[in-house]
Amino acid sequence: MAKLTTKDRKALPDSKFAGPGRSYPIPDREHAILAKARAAQMHNEGKLSLAQQKAIDAKANKVIKKGQR
Repeated sequence: MAKLTTKDRKALPDSKFAGPGRSYPIPDREHAILAKARAAQMHNEGKLSLAQQKAIDAKANKVIKKGQR
């Protein structure tokens, strides 16, 4: 998996995050897949609403789809 350092994460624009408050970075396909998994996990633990999970999934899916071309 591509390593995302603190410096790299801080340099990402807000559009490269799927969650609120610059959470769930999705700069590439691998991170987008992980974002979906973590969002599902947090939803199952009651820490994210279903609407938040769906919003994260939708943004991540766009990145995943781009990576398959």
